[in-house]
Amino acid sequence: MNLSRFTIRARITGGSLIIAVLISIVAGIVIFTQVQRIVYDGQVRVLENVEGPYLTALTADGTEEVDPPGADQLVAVVSPDAVTQVNTLPDALTAQLDALTDGPDATRNVSTGSVTFLVRVTSVETDKGVWKVITANRDDVETSVLNQVAFLLIASIAAINLAFGAATWFIGTAALRPVDRLRRSAATLVSAPGDEMLPVGPARDEISDLAITLNELISQLRTSAERERQIVSDASHEFRTPLAIIQTQLELAQRQADTLPKMQADVQAAQRTLARLSALATSMLELSRIDAQATPGSATILELARELSDAADRGRQRVGGRDIRIEYSTALGDDRTVAVSDADFGRVCDNLVGNALAAMGETGLIELSLAARDTHVLLRVADTAGGMDEDFVPLAFDRFSRADYARTGGGAGLGLSIVAGIVSVSGGDIALDNRPGDGLTVEVSFPLE
Repeated sequence: MNLSRFTIRARITGGSLIIAVLISIVAGIVIFTQVQRIVYDGQVRVLENVEGPYLTALTADGTEEVDPPGADQLVAVVSPDAVTQVNTLPDALTAQLDALTDGPDATRNVSTGSVTFLVRVTSVETDKGVWKVITANRDDVETSVLNQVAFLLIASIAAINLAFGAATWFIGTAALRPVDRLRRSAATLVSAPGDEMLPVGPARDEISDLAITLNELISQLRTSAERERQIVSDASHEFRTPLAIIQTQLELAQRQADTLPKMQADVQAAQRTLARLSALATSMLELSRIDAQATPGSATILELARELSDAADRGRQRVGGRDIRIEYSTALGDDRTVAVSDADFGRVCDNLVGNALAAMGETGLIELSLAARDTHVLLRVADTAGGMDEDFVPLAFDRFSRADYARTGGGAGLGLSIVAGIVSVSGGDIALDNRPGDGLTVEVSFPLE
């Protein structure tokens, strides 16, 4: 049976009802067994009460004359010489009297065709020998009582289980009503998106916790969607301007370049714009990769030190003819593992050095250092490029954010965003020490594994 076809309320009610029925059946069997034993013990006590006077009389004087039994009492008294002194047993039992007296003392059921009797045989030893007292009672009395008890048990169990099933159904309906409200509210949000959230009930229960968690998820999804729309808008603007410039430059080369040098100059300008577009596309792909990365890489401190040295060399190659020094210092000989890959660490260094070079004039100093701490490693990149506007510092890590041309060099404003993304994936931290008019220091920490 495919239970998924049933509603949660039906599954809760059905499961609870099955458990209740099983418990009721076990309880009914136990109760019926106890009643059966009580009825049987009652029947036995009745027979004991009937035979009591005979046992007393025979034990006291061993008389051969005994009193006749009361009305409706089934008794037979057999003397030691096999003479029946008293006999009110029915003919069917009388026919089995010899077999009963020859057998051991016991209380047992004796069938005489269509009627069953509960028969008790008791021996009494006297001076003249052993007397036998046989008492009997029709078993249909016990059967009738037990049948009535069984009917009452079945009816009661059925009624109780039906009531329990109905109560479970209504309780499940009441318990799931907030979930139904959540579903309707979610359907409304799907059909008419806005700033609304799912309702949170006054009770502090699992459903309220679910609503709070879903609201947090909705808020994150809305923030992510808004960020994606903003990225698409910014990227479209960033691509549109260079593409318009390229189109204009090529049109000028086609219409106005009457000499080869002029055409070459227009084509070279278009190539520079294409290079900027290529760098922008590369940066966006890098951001996309970082956003999709669920777990950080890993590298040893020694590997990061070598990557820092390579990043300094790559930065020197980008200096050109300017008088800019790039120096570095590292913590060597440490083989502990850091939660960042050497490739991502190299991108962080390259972006920070590239930002510093873009903001630097003809002279300046860029210092890179890598130090090991107890729980993390600290990368420090300091420059003497004059710092940035204080109002821009809170926005420095936003995508496509640019302070001015002097600090970004006409870039797309994605360098620090890439750095922040890599640091976030690794579980590290990043901080800016801005010194307007002097320079900027970026401190990045990566946790040790």
